Amino acid sequence: MSCILITGGNGFIGRQIARRAVADGHVVRSIARSGRPTLTEPWVDEVDWNAADVFEPQDWRDQLGGCDAVIHTIANIRESPEQGVTFERINGDAAIIAGLEAERMNVEAFVFLSAVGTPPLVSERYQAAKLRAERAISDLDIRTGVLKPGPVYGEGANQGHFPYLVNRCLRAIDDHEFLARHFGDQRPLGVTHVARAALRVALDSDEPELLMPHSIKSYSENSSQ
Repeated sequence: MSCILITGGNGFIGRQIARRAVADGHVVRSIARSGRPTLTEPWVDEVDWNAADVFEPQDWRDQLGGCDAVIHTIANIRESPEQGVTFERINGDAAIIAGLEAERMNVEAFVFLSAVGTPPLVSERYQAAKLRAERAISDLDIRTGVLKPGPVYGEGANQGHFPYLVNRCLRAIDDHEFLARHFGDQRPLGVTHVARAALRVALDSDEPELLMPHSIKSYSENSSQ
């Protein structure tokens, strides 16, 4: 059993990582500005939900005590500069702050959910911020891992960021390898694959430090990994 802190644990991917970590018997903590999600599933009661702003580490630093790994999932695909929501801040600075705090508290591993490219109709600043964070994280004096998925679709009740029909199309593509391979690194990936991969990289020092979409796909429900 390990202790995992998920930054953004009540988000689309963060919730799936938390659910799987609980199912695997791990101690799970989350920090997010909105705290506990509005879910009634039994696993939710097993997570230590903390309402905190990643940019104010003095309010959540104590949650790193005894943690074996931090998985950083905070990101945004829309900017609202008047509210302080910019790609530079949310997709870049947040990850760097979380990584530095993990290093400061001697956490064994830090995993960053990055992206293989910029989503359609989104500014290139989105990816530039994530790449800046990747470079900074690589300099940390702890074990680090970076996942770079393409579009991540929801499964079951966890529908994610895309409209219903788009989400179904992405899943249909992923279900047919002969179609998915034509998308290259932009192949769709199910959120469960991303969650499994993030947990493995966080907890297994033998896992690679960088996972691209084809590697993330290998962490399937039926995989022995």
